[in-house]
Amino acid sequence: MRIVIPVVDESGLDAQISEHFGRTPFFAVIDLDENGQIIEQKTVPNAGEHFGGRGRRADFILNLKPNVIIAYGMGARGISIYQSERVAVLKANSNKVINVIMAYNRDKLEELTEGCHEARNP
Repeated sequence: MRIVIPVVDESGLDAQISEHFGRTPFFAVIDLDENGQIIEQKTVPNAGEHFGGRGRRADFILNLKPNVIIAYGMGARGISIYQSERVAVLKANSNKVINVIMAYNRDKLEELTEGCHEARNP
């Protein structure tokens, strides 16, 4: 299971979650085993900002091969793209990576169904 989370820094599991999915500087990439234990964690720079053109950010994220994306919010178009690729999009309920991973493991996160009003399409 791979989870991708937008973060503001490279602090690993203690990283703070970014409020702006598309403009986040980094993404935490967390791999869990079948028991929900973290088996690998890395932080990658948001190269999606540099891809340019419509849908390129989504391509960047999809290339990370996530099963789940956890974020405070994102645009309706982004939600639709990820869901069409069978990637669950869940709403973060805390400001730290480790806390949302624990909430995910306890099935305490809700599906993100409505896009942000502030989001803009590229």
